[in-house]
Amino acid sequence: MALKATIFKADLQVADMDRHHYADYSLTLARHPSETDERMMVRLLAFALFADPALAFGKGLCVEDEPDLWQKDLTGVIERWIDVGQPDEKWIRKACGRAREVVVVGYGRALDVWWNGVAPKLARHDGLRVLELDREATAALARLAERSMRLQVSIQDGQAWVTNGREQVLVEPRFLLGKPGR
Repeated sequence: MALKATIFKADLQVADMDRHHYADYSLTLARHPSETDERMMVRLLAFALFADPALAFGKGLCVEDEPDLWQKDLTGVIERWIDVGQPDEKWIRKACGRAREVVVVGYGRALDVWWNGVAPKLARHDGLRVLELDREATAALARLAERSMRLQVSIQDGQAWVTNGREQVLVEPRFLLGKPGR
């Protein structure tokens, strides 16, 4: 018998002073049985970092041809494609051909090894940004995971403060490729 996804609900308040974006989102996240709390919370953080009313979670691990998050315009053109983790270089190139902008939010133990292997092959892609998240920060985010969450994310000067009202986590994304921006 196949295992089913676990459903998480998140009320997310985003105050992004860098982009002047302030909004509340009621989100439903499906955590695939093979997904960790850490990966799910990195997806949620990626949503907060690029929050927009048109940004939506993809089917992720369940569907090979969809990103973790994407933002489409009214005609269905993919404006932003966001993947978390350490995606394959061929997958990133394919995404660059399908979307105006591709963002990879990298985290994990072997991130340096992954980046050293793919960086030379990806440097020529316009519209590609790669962010690195600190392992301690993503582990702390995982501890905030609950089936029903109320989180506030404040972003200023490239730093993201995530709190559930009891605990607070500082995440400082570092750009490996590309620059901060919308």
